[in-house]
Amino acid sequence: MALFRFVPILFWLCLMILFLVIEAVTVGLATIWFAAGALTAIIASALGVGFLGQMVLFFVVSFLLLFFTRPIAVKYLSPHKVRTNYEDVIDKTVKITEGVDNIGGTGKALLNGQEWTVRTYTDTYLLEKGDLAKVKAVEGVKLILVPLDALESEKQ
Repeated sequence: MALFRFVPILFWLCLMILFLVIEAVTVGLATIWFAAGALTAIIASALGVGFLGQMVLFFVVSFLLLFFTRPIAVKYLSPHKVRTNYEDVIDKTVKITEGVDNIGGTGKALLNGQEWTVRTYTDTYLLEKGDLAKVKAVEGVKLILVPLDALESEKQ
Protein backbone atom coordinates (compact mmCIF):
# COMPACT_ATOMS: atom_id res chain seq x y z
CA MET A 1 0.00 0.00 0.00
CA ALA A 2 2.90 2.36 0.71
CA LEU A 3 4.09 1.87 -2.87
CA PHE A 4 1.00 3.62 -4.26
CA ARG A 5 1.94 6.70 -2.23
CA PHE A 6 5.09 7.11 -4.36
CA VAL A 7 3.40 6.69 -7.77
CA PRO A 8 2.43 10.40 -8.07
CA ILE A 9 5.92 11.44 -6.98
CA LEU A 10 7.47 9.18 -9.64
CA PHE A 11 5.01 10.50 -12.24
CA TRP A 12 5.91 14.14 -11.51
CA LEU A 13 9.63 13.28 -11.30
CA CYS A 14 9.53 11.64 -14.74
CA LEU A 15 7.59 14.61 -16.11
CA MET A 16 10.10 17.04 -14.60
CA ILE A 17 13.03 15.14 -16.12
CA LEU A 18 11.28 15.09 -19.50
CA PHE A 19 10.76 18.87 -19.39
CA LEU A 20 14.39 19.43 -18.36
CA VAL A 21 15.66 17.24 -21.21
CA ILE A 22 13.46 19.09 -23.73
CA GLU A 23 14.72 22.42 -22.37
CA ALA A 24 18.33 21.27 -22.62
CA VAL A 25 17.83 20.21 -26.23
CA THR A 26 15.87 23.26 -27.41
CA VAL A 27 17.17 26.02 -25.10
CA GLY A 28 13.98 27.96 -25.77
CA LEU A 29 13.07 28.88 -22.19
CA ALA A 30 9.67 27.28 -22.62
CA THR A 31 9.61 23.95 -20.80
CA ILE A 32 11.77 24.95 -17.83
CA TRP A 33 8.71 26.56 -16.27
CA PHE A 34 6.78 23.29 -16.51
CA ALA A 35 9.70 21.51 -14.84
CA ALA A 36 9.31 23.97 -11.96
CA GLY A 37 5.58 23.22 -11.90
CA ALA A 38 6.35 19.50 -11.72
CA LEU A 39 8.74 20.14 -8.83
CA THR A 40 5.93 21.98 -7.03
CA ALA A 41 3.66 18.99 -7.63
CA ILE A 42 6.33 16.64 -6.23
CA ILE A 43 6.51 18.71 -3.05
CA ALA A 44 2.71 18.82 -2.83
CA SER A 45 2.54 15.04 -3.27
CA ALA A 46 5.12 14.52 -0.53
CA LEU A 47 3.02 16.72 1.76
CA GLY A 48 -0.05 14.57 1.10
CA VAL A 49 -2.00 16.80 -1.30
CA GLY A 50 -4.32 14.80 -3.55
CA PHE A 51 -3.57 14.24 -7.24
CA LEU A 52 -6.17 16.78 -8.38
CA GLY A 53 -4.56 19.41 -6.13
CA GLN A 54 -1.15 18.47 -7.51
CA MET A 55 -2.38 18.98 -11.06
CA VAL A 56 -3.89 22.37 -10.20
CA LEU A 57 -0.62 23.43 -8.54
CA PHE A 58 1.36 22.16 -11.54
CA PHE A 59 -0.66 24.20 -14.04
CA VAL A 60 -0.95 27.33 -11.89
CA VAL A 61 2.76 27.49 -11.03
CA SER A 62 3.84 26.60 -14.59
CA PHE A 63 1.69 29.24 -16.28
CA LEU A 64 2.45 31.93 -13.70
CA LEU A 65 6.18 31.37 -14.19
CA LEU A 66 5.77 31.18 -17.97
CA PHE A 67 3.86 34.45 -18.29
CA PHE A 68 5.54 36.53 -15.60
CA THR A 69 9.18 35.42 -15.46
CA ARG A 70 9.87 34.23 -19.03
CA PRO A 71 9.98 37.76 -20.54
CA ILE A 72 12.48 38.82 -17.88
CA ALA A 73 14.58 35.69 -18.35
CA VAL A 74 14.58 36.06 -22.15
CA LYS A 75 15.66 39.68 -21.83
CA TYR A 76 18.68 38.86 -19.67
CA LEU A 77 19.68 35.42 -20.94
CA SER A 78 19.25 35.65 -24.70
CA PRO A 79 22.09 37.12 -26.73
CA HIS A 80 21.68 40.77 -27.52
CA LYS A 81 20.88 41.56 -31.12
CA VAL A 82 23.49 43.46 -33.03
CA ARG A 83 21.98 46.60 -34.42
CA THR A 84 22.94 47.25 -38.03
CA ASN A 85 21.91 50.92 -38.09
CA TYR A 86 20.43 50.58 -41.55
CA GLU A 87 17.53 52.73 -40.30
CA ASP A 88 19.96 55.64 -40.02
CA VAL A 89 20.41 55.86 -43.79
CA ILE A 90 16.73 56.69 -44.41
CA ASP A 91 16.31 60.32 -45.59
CA LYS A 92 20.05 60.70 -46.24
CA THR A 93 21.18 62.29 -49.48
CA VAL A 94 23.34 60.17 -51.79
CA LYS A 95 25.35 60.98 -54.91
CA ILE A 96 24.82 58.71 -57.91
CA THR A 97 28.06 57.12 -59.20
CA GLU A 98 26.45 54.91 -61.88
CA GLY A 99 23.20 55.66 -63.70
CA VAL A 100 20.12 54.19 -62.03
CA ASP A 101 17.67 52.27 -64.20
CA ASN A 102 15.39 49.75 -62.45
CA ILE A 103 14.43 47.98 -65.65
CA GLY A 104 18.05 47.68 -66.75
CA GLY A 105 19.10 46.64 -63.23
CA THR A 106 21.85 49.25 -62.92
CA GLY A 107 22.68 51.83 -60.31
CA LYS A 108 25.24 52.66 -57.66
CA ALA A 109 25.60 55.54 -55.23
CA LEU A 110 27.93 56.76 -52.51
CA LEU A 111 26.73 57.07 -48.92
CA ASN A 112 29.13 57.82 -46.08
CA GLY A 113 32.07 56.83 -48.26
CA GLN A 114 30.62 53.44 -49.16
CA GLU A 115 29.25 52.41 -52.53
CA TRP A 116 25.76 50.91 -52.49
CA THR A 117 23.61 49.23 -55.08
CA VAL A 118 20.60 51.47 -55.58
CA ARG A 119 17.22 51.43 -57.26
CA THR A 120 14.60 54.15 -57.60
CA TYR A 121 11.26 54.11 -55.80
CA THR A 122 9.39 53.72 -59.09
CA ASP A 123 10.53 52.58 -62.51
CA THR A 124 9.66 56.02 -63.96
CA TYR A 125 12.59 57.70 -62.19
CA LEU A 126 15.93 57.59 -63.98
CA LEU A 127 19.05 59.02 -62.36
CA GLU A 128 22.30 59.95 -64.05
CA LYS A 129 25.83 59.91 -62.69
CA GLY A 130 26.33 62.96 -60.44
CA ASP A 131 22.61 63.37 -59.55
CA LEU A 132 21.52 63.62 -55.93
CA ALA A 133 18.73 61.55 -54.40
CA LYS A 134 17.23 60.77 -51.01
CA VAL A 135 17.06 57.30 -49.48
CA LYS A 136 13.44 56.32 -48.87
CA ALA A 137 13.90 52.67 -47.89
CA VAL A 138 16.36 49.81 -47.59
CA GLU A 139 15.53 46.47 -49.19
CA GLY A 140 18.15 43.86 -48.44
CA VAL A 141 21.44 45.42 -49.52
CA LYS A 142 19.87 47.97 -51.86
CA LEU A 143 18.95 51.55 -51.16
CA ILE A 144 15.64 52.68 -52.61
CA LEU A 145 15.89 56.29 -53.80
CA VAL A 146 13.73 59.22 -54.81
CA PRO A 147 15.34 61.99 -56.91
CA LEU A 148 15.72 65.30 -55.05
CA ASP A 149 13.93 67.20 -57.82
CA ALA A 150 10.91 64.86 -57.46
CA LEU A 151 10.78 65.61 -53.74
CA GLU A 152 11.00 69.35 -54.34
CA SER A 153 8.18 69.25 -56.91
CA GLU A 154 5.99 67.33 -54.42
CA LYS A 155 6.49 70.08 -51.81
CA GLN A 156 5.30 72.81 -54.20
